[in-house]
Amino acid sequence: MKGSASNLKEKTVSGMIWSFGDTVSGQLIQFIIGLILARILSPAEFGLVGMIIVFLAIAQSIVDSGFAQALIRKGDAGSRDYSTVFWFNLAAGLLLFVLLYFISPVISRFYDEPQLLALTRALSIILIINSFSLVQRAILARRLDFRRQALITVISAVISGALAIWMALNGYGVWALVWKSLTGSFIQALLLWWLSSWHPVILFSWESFRELFSFGSRLLVSGLIDTVYRNIYPLIIGKFFTAQDLGYFSRADQFTRLSSHNISQVVQRVSYPALSQVQDDQVRLKSGYRKVIITTMFITFPALLVMAAVAKPLIVVLIGEKWLPAVPYLQLLCLAGMLYPLHAINLNMLKVKGRSDLFLRLEIIKKLLAIPVVIAGIAGGIRVMIAGMIIHSVVCYFINSFYSGRMVCYPFKEQLADIFPAFLIALVVSGLVWLLSFLLPFGNIYLLTVQLSAAIILIIFAAEITGNKGYIEIKSIITERGKIFKRFIK
Repeated sequence: MKGSASNLKEKTVSGMIWSFGDTVSGQLIQFIIGLILARILSPAEFGLVGMIIVFLAIAQSIVDSGFAQALIRKGDAGSRDYSTVFWFNLAAGLLLFVLLYFISPVISRFYDEPQLLALTRALSIILIINSFSLVQRAILARRLDFRRQALITVISAVISGALAIWMALNGYGVWALVWKSLTGSFIQALLLWWLSSWHPVILFSWESFRELFSFGSRLLVSGLIDTVYRNIYPLIIGKFFTAQDLGYFSRADQFTRLSSHNISQVVQRVSYPALSQVQDDQVRLKSGYRKVIITTMFITFPALLVMAAVAKPLIVVLIGEKWLPAVPYLQLLCLAGMLYPLHAINLNMLKVKGRSDLFLRLEIIKKLLAIPVVIAGIAGGIRVMIAGMIIHSVVCYFINSFYSGRMVCYPFKEQLADIFPAFLIALVVSGLVWLLSFLLPFGNIYLLTVQLSAAIILIIFAAEITGNKGYIEIKSIITERGKIFKRFIK
């Protein structure tokens, strides 16, 4: 039992590191490419692609239908299950491509943007491409094998990014962004097939389908609701404001996602399969759950609050002064996204416990609470809408943590006590970093360098003298992995 626990911890830590490498390396490359493209293309061109994202995201959720999560959770999933899901994904991808192809004129008229007709039809091909590799990706996640996924992500990001930059420099405009997405998805699918040991057979089991769908269907509906919610804001901005406004919002949102959403993605990808393996051991489950929350929020709070503090020099240095209107959006979105990893971790616990029914009910309640935020945004503008997103995020955290915490005897009061020290460190440090912008007579490049350097030093210093639990856990993981590496090179 002890050996099994040690092996699971080792696989989880290794998976976390490779998942972090996969997500961060891929997103960092995408981010850098995005910075280059932002200097070449206009905010309006980014806004055009942003208008289509909501429709693609909803369609992609339907293609997956929660089957990937169901496969990961099912302990004895085999070739019959994999093939059943594969053929369903492929059929759903083809049907949704056809649907989007024919409703693209409606989308174009909705936004009053003629270019969206061709753009929507082209980007819809991604649904077919992705449907070929969803099962392979789920199998790698089951095995906590994120090393291969990291390799695939980096290769696809570099090739698709290089193509997009070349196209942007040669006057292809918004089509550079379209081909970047298409090429990246195609290369990922190709490499997943090449590196995967499993390939589909001509087999579809209704028994397997019903079993997986009974769990995944609720996640499908929950995912659809969450997808609509996350993309309703770009849709509202694109409809009631301008493509340029949406470009500013989307770019600010991309900066925020580099921290909050990617941290959440790493934690979800690893913690869900890992905690699923100890779902019947209440003591180990709570211990792992608690460690995930403490370490995740020690990273998240400083990352988001410091980003808000350095937003202006960050925007100017990385993508230029033409993007300055995105600064207040970025600052507010950092606050709105600060609790996002906590939402993901708490909701993960419901999936681990097999409560997809409760997961669905909570998603419906929380998204109904977002309706006033959308109305306020239409009436009061984009900043008012983001302020509403901040309030909504706080309310949703209390709802999520109440139910998930009760399942493992880890209520939100204990969670708050565990994460408050990290929040306090991040708040004080970000405040000091923000004051530097008024005290130092530097240009944006030097100011940003000094601010970020000061932030890192102050966070580590504060964590050391206070003995922050999240910091200690992260440091122990780094130390253990370092010892393994030293033994390896000897």
